[in-house]
Amino acid sequence: MTGRTKVRIRRVYEEARPREDGLRVLVDRLWPRGMKKEDARLDEWVKEVAPSSELRKWYGHDPELFEEFAERYRAELSESGPRGALADLRKRAAGGTLTLLTSVKAEQLERSHAAVLAEELGGSR
Repeated sequence: MTGRTKVRIRRVYEEARPREDGLRVLVDRLWPRGMKKEDARLDEWVKEVAPSSELRKWYGHDPELFEEFAERYRAELSESGPRGALADLRKRAAGGTLTLLTSVKAEQLERSHAAVLAEELGGSR
């Protein structure tokens, strides 16, 4: 390992790839619709780093709002609860691969909270 965290984003509905995924962490506030817990194949669920319900509803995955959403989401991540969870996630992922799991639709992945979170974690995607 290079000592640098590699952060990947995947849909929780995709089949797990144990050799590639590393630490698999669900980063949604709500449990994915239609997903059984035993089928998720995740290591942890860190809902504290998900955007607030209010922010998520305001954004609604409107591409024109993404930049402002990202700015507001980063502000939320700097608050005490999310900040601590984010720091813990950084420590646990140091030096390895971290896969952020979300139920966001595939076409919305690059403009999702998971994409912003990957940048904040400082890893290469």
